Amino acid sequence: MFLNRRSDNRLESRFFKDGRCQTSTMPKAKNTASDIDLNDPQYYFNRELSWLEFNYRVLYEALDPRTPLLECLKFMGIFSSNLDEFFMVRVAGLKQQVEAGVTKLTPDGRTPSQQLEAISTRLRPLIEKQDLYFESTLRKNLAAVGIHLLDYVDLNQEQRTYVQNLFKEQIFPVLTPLAVDPSHPFPYISNLSLNLAVVVKDPDRDNELFARIKVPKVLPRFIPLPEELRQSQGKKVSAWTGVPLEQVITHNLQSLFPGMNIFECHPFRVTRNADLAVEEDEADDLMLAIEKELRKRRVGGSAVRVEIHSSTPENVRLMLMRELSLEENDVYEMDGLLGLGDLMSFISLPLPKLKDTPWTSVIPSQLHRFSDPSISNSNLEEDGDDFFALIRESDSLVHHPYHSFEATVQKFITQAAHDRDVLAIKMTLYRTSGDSPIVKALIDAAENEKQVVVLVELKARFDEENNIIWARKLEKAGVHVVYGLVGLKTHTKIVLVVRKQEKQIHRYVHIGTGNYNPKTAKLYTDIGLLTCRKDLGADLTDLFNFLTGYSRQKSYRKLLVAPFNLRERMTEMVLREIEHSRNGVSGRIVAKMNSLVDPKIISALYEASRGGVKIDLIVRGICCLRPGVEGISENIRVISIIGRFLEHSRIFYFHNGGKEEVYIGSADWMTRNLSRRVEVVTPVEEPEIVKDLQEILGIMLADNRQAWELQPDGQYIQRQPAGNSRSQSSQNILMEMALRSGSPS
Repeated sequence: MFLNRRSDNRLESRFFKDGRCQTSTMPKAKNTASDIDLNDPQYYFNRELSWLEFNYRVLYEALDPRTPLLECLKFMGIFSSNLDEFFMVRVAGLKQQVEAGVTKLTPDGRTPSQQLEAISTRLRPLIEKQDLYFESTLRKNLAAVGIHLLDYVDLNQEQRTYVQNLFKEQIFPVLTPLAVDPSHPFPYISNLSLNLAVVVKDPDRDNELFARIKVPKVLPRFIPLPEELRQSQGKKVSAWTGVPLEQVITHNLQSLFPGMNIFECHPFRVTRNADLAVEEDEADDLMLAIEKELRKRRVGGSAVRVEIHSSTPENVRLMLMRELSLEENDVYEMDGLLGLGDLMSFISLPLPKLKDTPWTSVIPSQLHRFSDPSISNSNLEEDGDDFFALIRESDSLVHHPYHSFEATVQKFITQAAHDRDVLAIKMTLYRTSGDSPIVKALIDAAENEKQVVVLVELKARFDEENNIIWARKLEKAGVHVVYGLVGLKTHTKIVLVVRKQEKQIHRYVHIGTGNYNPKTAKLYTDIGLLTCRKDLGADLTDLFNFLTGYSRQKSYRKLLVAPFNLRERMTEMVLREIEHSRNGVSGRIVAKMNSLVDPKIISALYEASRGGVKIDLIVRGICCLRPGVEGISENIRVISIIGRFLEHSRIFYFHNGGKEEVYIGSADWMTRNLSRRVEVVTPVEEPEIVKDLQEILGIMLADNRQAWELQPDGQYIQRQPAGNSRSQSSQNILMEMALRSGSPS
C-alpha cells in the first residue's frame, strides 16, 4: 500500500510483472506416483552444516571488496559472535546428546557424533580464511585509511612509554593472576573470556609453574593512543591508533610476577554451554526458575570449545584440554587475534566515508500527518482518532526499516495508551530494547486506567534477563503480565487494541513478523499489517484468551495459529498447487523466511515440485531442502539474501489457480515454529497490499547483488549481473522506493 507501483519492469523478477504472477511458462504436471522415498536422507542437508554455510555468507560480506571498510569489521565481528552462540547452544546440545548415548539420526542421516565431526571439518577452513584475511588484508587496508591496529612490538618508544604508564595506573590494579599448582587447583574459566596462559619459573627452583590471567572485560579490548601519539601519514594524524589489551598485559607481565622468570605467555578463549534448562512443569514460579538458571549461565556450563594461538606449545595445549575436559576436535587455532567479535567496536568511529550511507526510515505518506511528533499526548483527545480512522479506512502495510517503526507501530501503541476511547491493549513481547518506549507506553496505558495485558516470553534465548526486568516493571505499574504456556514459547508478534466508538466496540490489530523493538527495527527487515477487520480482531481476542486463561480454542476464523492449524494449512496450500497443476493451471509458490528445516514441509515441497509446481524460496539462513535434484526438486530454486539489513520478514505466496493468496507472520518453516511455539500467520486480503507484497518478493527474486543461489551439492553461489546488466540490490531498491513514496521521519 505504501510502495509506489514501478513502471521499470527490468527491476522486477521474471516471475512477477506489474504485481501479478506470471504462469504462462510453467511446466506441466508430472505423474507423482512412484516408489521414490521423499524421506531419503540424500534429499536433505544437515541443519548445522547449513547454518555454517549461512555464517560463511556473513563472513563473505567482510571479504567482499565492495563492502565499506568499517562494515567489513562489523561483518567479521558478526561472524565471530554468531559462532559463539552456535557453540554455546547447538554444539553444546550435540555434545550432550553424545554423552547421553543418543544415536537418533537426523533427516540427513547423521548421528550427533558424526555431526560434531562434520562441523569441525567444515568450520576450520572458514576460521582460517577469516584469520588470514584479517591479518594479511584488513589490517593493511585499515592502515591505508588511517586506522592503525598495532602489535605491541611495533610501538615506538614514546608510544610504549605511554602504554606502560597506562598499564601501571589503570590496567595492573584490575588484574588477578591465579597460580595453578598442588595447592591452587585449575581456576574456573568463565564463558567467552579471553585469558592468558603464563608459564613462569622460580629462579631458586627447577620446575615450571603455570598461571592464568583473565583479560578484563571492563576495559576496552583495543587500547587507543592519544592523538599526539597516533601514527602520522605525512602531516595528517591518523584517525585511530591503538593496540590489543592482551598484548599490553603480556608485555608487562613482570609487574605481576616480580622475581620470577617469565618463559611463555599464550592467549586462549573458552566457550561454554549457555543454554537454559528449565523444567517448567516443576517450576512453581517460572520467573524465579529462569533467574536461577541465568545465575548458572553467568558461571557457565561445561566447556565446548577452546580457541588458542597457533604458537601455543603442546604441553599448554594438552593441559587446557585436560582441565577443560575437551578433545582435539574442540580446539581451534588462530595465527592472529582471538575473539574477533570485538571488532564490532570500530563501527563507532566517526568515519562516515568508511561505512554504509546512513539510512533514515521514512514515514509512509498516508501516515505522515498522524505521525507528526508535534501532536503530543495531551492533544490526543482532539486528534487521537486520526490514526484509528486511517486503519478503519483500509488495511495498511508497514515495511521496516524502510518505514519508520517509531512513526507507525510505536505510534499506534502510544496513541492507544493515551486515547480516551481505548479500553484495553493486549500484546505479546518476545524481545524488546533495554529502554523500550513500547514498555513506557504500556505503563502509561495502565496508569490511564486502561486494561493492559502483556505476554512476556521469558524463555526468549539470551534475552531472558532483560525480559524479567521489564516484566517486573510492568507488573509494578499495574499491567497484567503473563509468562506464556508450559512447553510452548510464545513467538507471535501481535497487538490488539479495543476501542469504544459511538457506543460500539472496535478492535484494531497489528500482526507482524518482527519483535516490538525500536532498535532492531532499524536493522531487521520486517512486515506488519495494521487493520480493524472484525474477523482478525475476533481471532486475536480468542488467541489472547488462550494465552492468558484456560481457553482451549483451536479453531480460528482467518488466522493460522501454531501449534494448532498452521502446519496443516500450510501443507494443504502447498499440495493444493499440485491439484491446480494437474487441472492444467500452473502451480506457483513463493515463500520468504529465515529458515527451512521441517522435514514434513520439505517433503510436501518435493511433492509439489514433482507435480509441476514452480517454487521459489527466499531463505536467509538454514535450508535443509536440496534444490535442483532431477525428479525430486528440479522446479525448486532457493536463494539467500545477505546485506546491510538482516532479512527477517516472512511472506508466503500461493497462486491458487489465479485466486492468489498471500500471508505474513512470525513463523519459519521449522519444526519448533510449527509444533512447539505459539505463532500467528495472517492472510492479507487488501488487493493493493497483496500487490505490494508480490512486488517485494519480485524485487528479491531479481536481486543479483546480495543474493546467493543454493546449488544441489549444498554450495551457495553469489549471483552476479549478467553481461552489461546493472547491479540490482533488493535492499537498495526498496530504500529508493521508500524515499519516493514517503517522508523523512
